[in-house]
Amino acid sequence: MGGPEVLQEAEVDQPRPGPGEAVVGVAASGVNFLDVYHREGRYRLPLPFTPGAEGAGTVVEVGPGVADVAVGDRVGWVEVPGTYAERAVVDSSRLVPLPDDIDFETAAAVLLQGMTAHYLVKDAYPVQGGDTVLVHAAAGGMGLLLTQLITHLGGRVIGTTSTTAKAELAKRAGAAEVILSSAVDDLAAEVRRLNGGQGLPVVFDGVGAHTFDASLASLRPRGHLVLFGAASGAVPPFDPMRLARGGSLTLIRPSLGDFIADRSELLRRAADVFEWVRSKALEITVTGRYALSEAARAHSDLEARRTTGKLLVVPDAAALGRPEETQS
Repeated sequence: MGGPEVLQEAEVDQPRPGPGEAVVGVAASGVNFLDVYHREGRYRLPLPFTPGAEGAGTVVEVGPGVADVAVGDRVGWVEVPGTYAERAVVDSSRLVPLPDDIDFETAAAVLLQGMTAHYLVKDAYPVQGGDTVLVHAAAGGMGLLLTQLITHLGGRVIGTTSTTAKAELAKRAGAAEVILSSAVDDLAAEVRRLNGGQGLPVVFDGVGAHTFDASLASLRPRGHLVLFGAASGAVPPFDPMRLARGGSLTLIRPSLGDFIADRSELLRRAADVFEWVRSKALEITVTGRYALSEAARAHSDLEARRTTGKLLVVPDAAALGRPEETQS
């Protein structure tokens, strides 16, 4: 547990599948703040562990009793630790077959965040046409997807970013207004100014500690705060009466696993995400590719907000025909 420096590349024995499991040759693995939380120990896993919880590749071996997939199938998966690797063992019921027109990098870049965005705008708070919505970190991988989906559903996005360059990315994704968080003294007041003096029906907040107070203050009576992440740290304990004083506000702290626990729900959400990609409602931007030996640098870049879009760990970049690259 600790900083990015605790990530070390190591040789291990080839994994073998147990009953109901498949071994997948990993073509690409998504880099997410969930990986950071695991590394830090915020979400504890038994030590030692291989990080990464989102990947795509080809099934190379199956264990007894596997009926969901076969050797040679192209698959993706989320919320199964161990994807920063050349091969990963995955419960076959958690594998999502990939359509022919979805390549490995796209699958590894979109499944976790795409399905997260799906349940956020469909279940945590069903976005309606005409809703004005605040999205924090609107130029990050998650923020760009949320901004695109909310716009697709007829909503109006006010985004926050840390730089003017990131603000332009958020606007290209559909944000109607973008606030540079470092340039305003009272973020909630600026949000209300941009919304005609009124609070908002919902705020999607994946930043956490640094934005929580402003998120609550940006809501109208009976508004909803969807706190789906903690990129800046966990929100300290607070008095629930703040929700009452704010106007009977609602707070939800959801997690993707609870929205894909059933295989049929997992496949339904994945299918919707792939269709959004196919129809261009979602456009995926991979801005950094890192070798396994560079996983620590991927985490450092993500945590320092030196990146936009999606980052991937690619075990064999040459095999994919793409050079390793990063954006700083």
